[in-house]
Order: sequence, then structure tokens, then C-alpha cells
Amino acid sequence: MDVKETGELVSLDPEMLQLQEVSSFALKSNPGVAEELFSQWLSLPDTCRLVKSLIDDAKAGALSCALENSPTANALAGNSVPSLFPAGTTPPLSPRSSAGSPRTMKQRNSPSSLSSPLKVVSEPVREIIPQFYFKNGRPPPDDMKEHFLFQIDNRFVGHVDGLQLHEFKSITKEICKLPSFFSAALFRKIDVNYAGAVTREQFIDYWVRGNMLAMDLATQIYTILKQPYRTYLVQDDFKPVLRELLSTHPGLEFLQSTPEFQERYAETVIHRIFYYMNRSGNGRLTLRELKRGNLIDAMLHVDEEEDINKVLRYFSYEHFYVIYCKFWELDTDHDFFIDRENLIKYGNHSLTYRIVDRIFSQVPRKFTSKVEGKMNYEDFVYFILAEEDKSSEPSLEYWFRCIDLDGNGVLTPNEMLFFYEEQLHRMECMAQEPVLFEDILCQIVDMIGPEQNEGFITLRDVKGSKLSGNVFNILFNLNKFIAFETRDPFLIRQEREDPSMTEWDRFAHREYIRLSMEEDGEDMSNASGDVWEESLEAPF
Repeated sequence: MDVKETGELVSLDPEMLQLQEVSSFALKSNPGVAEELFSQWLSLPDTCRLVKSLIDDAKAGALSCALENSPTANALAGNSVPSLFPAGTTPPLSPRSSAGSPRTMKQRNSPSSLSSPLKVVSEPVREIIPQFYFKNGRPPPDDMKEHFLFQIDNRFVGHVDGLQLHEFKSITKEICKLPSFFSAALFRKIDVNYAGAVTREQFIDYWVRGNMLAMDLATQIYTILKQPYRTYLVQDDFKPVLRELLSTHPGLEFLQSTPEFQERYAETVIHRIFYYMNRSGNGRLTLRELKRGNLIDAMLHVDEEEDINKVLRYFSYEHFYVIYCKFWELDTDHDFFIDRENLIKYGNHSLTYRIVDRIFSQVPRKFTSKVEGKMNYEDFVYFILAEEDKSSEPSLEYWFRCIDLDGNGVLTPNEMLFFYEEQLHRMECMAQEPVLFEDILCQIVDMIGPEQNEGFITLRDVKGSKLSGNVFNILFNLNKFIAFETRDPFLIRQEREDPSMTEWDRFAHREYIRLSMEEDGEDMSNASGDVWEESLEAPF
């Protein structure tokens, strides 16, 4: 037998010889005898053929069950292994099988079998894990992609040089499923070279290869509006789509002759969007905030509804009219700023001086106005939305910060007493029967139902109660406090008839009717002088 083939056998386990003629103990106690017997066994012709066959099988890649699958081993399975002893002195060994005896199973699991050069090691099976992270989002399915490309081919037939802006609206609405007033913004996002046209290849490169096709609607809108160097939206990002809405929506056509009011309408819509959507209050609207809100639904609604006033969320012109007129009434010098003395007149002097001072201390919200001691139009929009809809979370957070004098996140009886003292004094001046603070405090605790301790109220407690708005009215709005105490049955019935309307919706509806009647009852020439400046004549 070739020495190279046996050169790696540097050690011998006596158990492998399986010699029934000699005890295992005797072999282990006399290793020299075992080595001699092993050398004689290797010199037998049948043994040489068996070992060579196994080595050939291993080289050929037949690594599993070499002894069982080898032709030589199968041939020897029915015969005895070549013995070193004369024939007939001992019975032949039983052939090895996969079932095996307990002794054979023990041998397979023993450390000696692991050191055998004939041991076959199987490769571990590698499980292929499909890709689950995609930097630009999961690519669309092939069938969706093919259907989309088919639609694009039909739209660009006969437009080798591309589609111009006025031809692109059908692509925006029918192919991309976006609101139609996103047409110009999407067009400019693709036409980066300002060529005035978008070709088929440019559109496919942006919408398909850019993976816009696989995004949800909110992410698509976010991507179109967002500047490439930002990871959030700012107020200016919404101006292009609102300009297109003002120029194309049938419910806003009457404003086209008054561009100054078009601008005010767009500003009001944007301020309302950030008031409700930008919960962090930092002026940076994230994708998460956009998805959590109802702006996308409102955009789709306004795109389908011709009557702009039926879209109560954000876009109602009547709501803008009420906000703007309320601001204009308080801004007596028409410099587009209001101060403490102006704001104290709001709602027929319904607010206390102490709460107005807290507002102008910019505790609930830092003013965007650059003039010291004055709020601008945006600041007023935040104030009026918070004041007239105390059922919304932004409003509850706004007024909670006002009452929380030390800013420790809880409202204590002393803090509530500080604001209620002025209410108590005003009730005495109006010959109203005063309600002692001790009684009011018990009523407030019953209305809020604090979870942890009745000695203080947390923001979580405030948000968990449907009566929290009335608590704030008790503390600093006398008119609404009295209205709550009298329980006007007309207002209660109105709320029950249409529960989908918010407090702000009902307020804006009442005020718009009142303002419209006042406008109709006045002479138009006097109205332009008493209410509007000549440069800002009301188009309403």
C-alpha cells in the first residue's frame, strides 16, 4: 500500500480494530501489540482495496456515509472483514449498518471517531434571507411597474419633446393619483433644467427609478414638497401648491381679482396646518407628523369638492374670513400687529388680564413677531384656534402651559387660584353671585378626575377628560364660564345634532353668519371706511 495514503494515520484507536479475539482492555494496555496488529491488517490485499476505494470516493466528493455508499464497502458487507486469525477459530464480525448496535452508536459519538481521517464532515446548510431593507424603499412589484409604464406610454404618445405644464395635470391626477394642484410642484421637481417640458424618460427616471411608485401617498407628497437639503417641511414649502389651488379651484375664483387676500388665505391655511400637525411646535413638519394627521385626506377632499366651504379642515374660506375679520377688528391701527390692550377686547372682554399677560409672556408659544410686546397675524391664528376649540390637543397643551406658572408639568390649587381670583372679582363687579374657589376646586377635580393625586392635575389628566376645555373657561374666560353654568339648551342640541363638527367649526359658522349679516346691513361705501382700509377693500 502506498505510504502517502497512510502517512496521515498518526494515531490508532484500538476500538476501531473491532477484534473480538482480543479484549479491548488487553489492546489498550499493550499499545505496541495493537500497532503491530494494525500494520498486519493494513497489509492484507482486501484492506488495501477498501482503503483505496474510500480515499477515491472522498476525492470524488462522495463525502456522506462513505462506508455505506462505497461499492467496496457494500461488497464487503456480506463477508467478514479480513481477519488476522485462522479461519474457523472465531465467528465473522457482523457488517456495519446505519441502525447499528448500542456499541456502534457509542463509537460514532465517541471522541475517537471524531479524530478519524475517514470522518465525513457535512457543510452547514445556508439559509438565504431575502432582502428586507431598501435605502430608497421597497421596489414596486413587476406587474405594477409594467401596468404603470403602459399608462405612461399612452400618455406620451405624440409628445416626443415632452409634456408642457398645462398638459401635465392629467399625469399628476390620473397616473400619480395626487391632488391636481400638485401638478406644478411635481412638474418643477422633474424639470430641473427649466426646459419647460417633461419627457417620458425624465418622468420615468423620477417616478419609477426614483421609487416614487412604491411610496404611500403621504411620503410622495412629502418628497415633492420637501427641499432636497432638508429632512422636514417648513411653511414656505406649501406655498407653491396653495398658489395653484387658488388659481384653479372653482370655489376660489372670486379671489383672483384681489391678490392680497389670496396671499392672506394661503397664509391662514398654512398656519392652520402647522397648528394642528406640527405637534413639536418647532416649525418643522416631519414625515411622521404628516402621516399622523388628516392633511392628506383634506387635500384629496378639496381636490374633489367644488364648494370650498364644505372642506372644514384647513381649507374653508369661511373659516379664513372669520379669523381675518377677528384680527382686523382688534388691530385698530391696522399695522398688522396687536398688543395686550387689543387682545383684552377679544370676545367682548371675555379674557382676564392675567391670562393675556401669560400669552404675551410667550409661555404657551413663542411669537414669530419681531416687534416686542406685539403678536402678528400668525401668532393670532394660533391664539384664536386654541381659544375657540379647547377640545383639541394643541389647545389643551397651549392653555396648560399658561396655567402652569412654575413650569413643573402639573397644575396645583394655588396656580388655579391665581387665575380664578380675577374671575371672582369680575363676577362681583357684574353683580353675579360669586362661586367660592373651594367649590370650584371640587368641581374641577370631579371634571378632570386626576389619576395619581387629587392635589394636582397633569397634562395627561387634562387630555383624558372631555370637560377640560370647560375647566380652562372657568379659570380665565368669564363669558364661556357663565354659558357653561347656564347650560344653553340650544347649544347642547346643536352639538348633539352634528357631533362631527368641532367647537371651532361651530364657532366659525356662527361668526360667519353674524359677520355676513353685518356686512349686508351696512352701506358698502361706509363699510370700506369703517372696517377696511381703502387699500384693502374687502372682496367679500
